[in-house]
Amino acid sequence: MDSTGVVPVAVAEADRHEGGAPGRESGPARPPEPRRLTSPLVLTLVLVLMVLAQGLLRRALSAPVMQSWTTVFVAVVVQALPFLVLGVLLSAAIAVYVPPSFFARALPARPALAVPVAGAAGAVLPGCECASVPVAGALVRRGVTPAAALAFLLSAPAINPIVLTATAVAFPGDPEMVLARFVASLLVACAMGWLWQRLGRTDWLRLPAHTPHEGRGKGAAFWNSVRHDVMHAGGFLVVGAMAAATLKAVAPESWLRTAADNPVLAVLALAVLAVVLSICSEADAFVAASLTQFSLTARLTFLVVGPMIDLKLFAMQAGTFGRAFALRFAPATFVLAVTVSVLTGAVLL
Repeated sequence: MDSTGVVPVAVAEADRHEGGAPGRESGPARPPEPRRLTSPLVLTLVLVLMVLAQGLLRRALSAPVMQSWTTVFVAVVVQALPFLVLGVLLSAAIAVYVPPSFFARALPARPALAVPVAGAAGAVLPGCECASVPVAGALVRRGVTPAAALAFLLSAPAINPIVLTATAVAFPGDPEMVLARFVASLLVACAMGWLWQRLGRTDWLRLPAHTPHEGRGKGAAFWNSVRHDVMHAGGFLVVGAMAAATLKAVAPESWLRTAADNPVLAVLALAVLAVVLSICSEADAFVAASLTQFSLTARLTFLVVGPMIDLKLFAMQAGTFGRAFALRFAPATFVLAVTVSVLTGAVLL
């Protein structure tokens, strides 16, 4: 180094040609990393293909069947999206800011009384099914009796104010659907809690691990929960809207009429459809309302079964409480939800 404090150019050039800083051995050249398909790249490719095929797309979208499909799809998504976002925000706030110890202190000590209290708590504590499973796991980990935690798990996504309001908006000419959904869902939640209290075994229920919110700051946990649930539930909403639009626009009217005219087949068909579609409870009422070929009782079954057991809920319950629990709890919930829905529909609808 000269008197000006500048490294001579010759030394810098020598270091550069030697492959690195002085005293550091140059390792073997790394092979170039393979190019990977990223989300922006996939989106760019899709947009380019759409531009190149715009003539074909324009002719396809102008067909009467596609116009009918698009109308139903957009109507379902636009109506349901505000309720879904509001439900996700409230669900994240409860999961992050309300400590699980609050529920343990608020519930009665006797499990038989704790079950209906926990079930009724779902009416005042909004939460979608994606959030109810980890919240129920946190309750069990904090000492709440599993029967009460399971009653809350089933009732919270089914009878909270956001879901009931969405049901009233989706069925403006049938206000009795709101009452029927509330009664049937609460009965199923309490009955499953009492059933687990009587027949459940501790070796069937795995103690849940810590929730992903624990150990993080409140604000970060809240927004992480919102982002995850919006993307997760929004995807299922789109799938559900696409399925409803396809049923309306593509399925032959004779098929739907055959299924809808048979009361038993109609109930079972919509119960299975609710399990397969896995729509968020804040949005499922608008999909059910679009299935006008089916009776109110069949659509009530769709609304009761969906928030309690579907494909994503089965996976979440198995991951939180163990496969032995999910394989017993899910089928029992499905059978009880269908039975109570039919009985409630016969009385109230």
